[in-house]
Amino acid sequence: MSENEIQAVLESQRAFFKSGKTLDVKYRIKHLKALYAAVKANLDLIHEGLYKDLGKSESESYMCETGLVLSELSYMIKRVKKFAKPQRVKTPLAQFKSKSYRLPSPYGNVLIMNPWNYPVLLSLDPLIDAIAAGNTAVVKLSAYSPNTNEAIKKVVESVFDPEYVAVIFGGRSINETLINSKFDYIFFTGSKSVGKLVYEKAAANLTPVTLELGGKSPCIVDETADIPLAAKRIVWGKFLNLGQTCVAPDYVLCAEAIHEKLIAEIKKQIEKQFGENPLQNPAYGKVISEKHFQRVCKLIDKSKAVHGGNADESTLKIEPTVLDNVSFDDAVMQEEIFGPVLPVLTYREDSEVIKYVSENDSPLALYVFSENKKRIKKFTTELGFGGGCINDVVIHLATSHMPFGGFGESGLGGYHGKAGFETFTHYKSIVNKSARIDLPMRYQPFKKSNDKLIKKFLK
Repeated sequence: MSENEIQAVLESQRAFFKSGKTLDVKYRIKHLKALYAAVKANLDLIHEGLYKDLGKSESESYMCETGLVLSELSYMIKRVKKFAKPQRVKTPLAQFKSKSYRLPSPYGNVLIMNPWNYPVLLSLDPLIDAIAAGNTAVVKLSAYSPNTNEAIKKVVESVFDPEYVAVIFGGRSINETLINSKFDYIFFTGSKSVGKLVYEKAAANLTPVTLELGGKSPCIVDETADIPLAAKRIVWGKFLNLGQTCVAPDYVLCAEAIHEKLIAEIKKQIEKQFGENPLQNPAYGKVISEKHFQRVCKLIDKSKAVHGGNADESTLKIEPTVLDNVSFDDAVMQEEIFGPVLPVLTYREDSEVIKYVSENDSPLALYVFSENKKRIKKFTTELGFGGGCINDVVIHLATSHMPFGGFGESGLGGYHGKAGFETFTHYKSIVNKSARIDLPMRYQPFKKSNDKLIKKFLK
C-alpha cells in the first residue's frame, strides 16, 4: 500500500468518525457480535494460518489465541453498554447546586500495531477494546506472519468497511508512514527499540500511546515450592509457542538448595510434554524466521546445555534447551531470549534476587514459586514489574477482569476488559450547574464577611 493510499484511508476514517455513527453503543455492539460470528466461522482458516507461520497446533491456537479473542468479545458485548454510560461522581459543596459526571468519549482514529508471535490475539484483542470504546481503527499486521494476516484480513473485512476498520500489511516503510501520520491514539505491541521510536514519533503530534513491550521476565523458585509442579508449569509456559511469548519465563532464579532437584524435574517435564524427540513432534512449533532462528541458536552455549541444544534449520525448530551454571555475564542473559532456551541460575539469599532484578530493566512479568507468604509479599511489593503469577506462569494475561501491561522499560499502559475500554477512552469531566441558584460570594467585589463561609466550603 502506497503512502497516498494510506492517507486516503486515514481521511476516510476521520470523516466516518465525525459522522457520529460510532458514538451509538448499539452500533458498536452490532459490529462486536458480527466479529464474534466471523471469528467462529473462520476458526479453521485462522488456525491453518497460525500453523503455517508458527507451527502452532489447533489446540494451542485456540487456547492461546482464538479462544481468548472470543472470550474478550463475549466479555465486552455483555458490558460495553454499562461502560459507555456517564459516570456520576460527587460534587463539592462549593459548587452547589450541580451534578458532576465523567462522560466516556472515544479518542477517534486509532492505530494498532501488532507483532508476529501472537498475530491473532495481539491484533484483535486491542481492536475489540477500541471498537467497544467507539473508535475507528487501522490495524497494522506484521510482515512475518503472512498466512495468518490473510485470515485476519478476511475476518475483519467481512465485518467492517475500511472507513471503520482497515487492515494493512507491510514492513518497515509502511511502519514509518503510519507512525509519521496523525492518529488520535497509538497502541503498539513489539520490541523495546521500535517502541521507543513509536513513542518519539507520537510525541511530535502529542498523541497518547500504549506500549506493550517485553523484557527478561524472571521466574523465582524457592526451597518451599512444590518442585514437580513448578517444573511442569515452567516448562509449559517457557516452551509455549517455542518460547516466542513476551511473558514467557525468560530465566529461572532458584534457591541453591533445590537446584539439582529442579533441573531434574524440568528435564523430566520436557520429555513428558514434548516427547523424546521434540523436533519430530508436530504439535511443537517453529521459530518465525531464519533471522530469529540464527539469533536464538547463537545464545545456546553447548558447554552449559544440560538438556536439548539441537536444532533443525530446515524446519526452523530448536529443541527445548536448558542451560545450567549460567552467570549474569553470559550472552543469553544480555537480551530477551524469545526462544526455547531456559537458563537456570541460583541464589542463596533473597537480597541477591532483589538486587539483580532491581538493578536491571523492569520486566514485563515476574513469577514466584513459593509457599512462604512473607517472601512472596517481599518480592511482589519490592520489585517493579508489569504483572505476574504466584505458583504459575503466563496465565495472568488470559483474563478480561484485570489489565495486562508493562511497567518502566517493559511498557506503558494496559488493556483487556474494562481496562481496555478505558485505554481507548477519554473521560470528559463535566459539571452540570443549575441556573436557578447562583451563589454571589465568588464574584467581585469580594467581601471580607464572606471569607469565613468560603473557607468552610473549601476546607
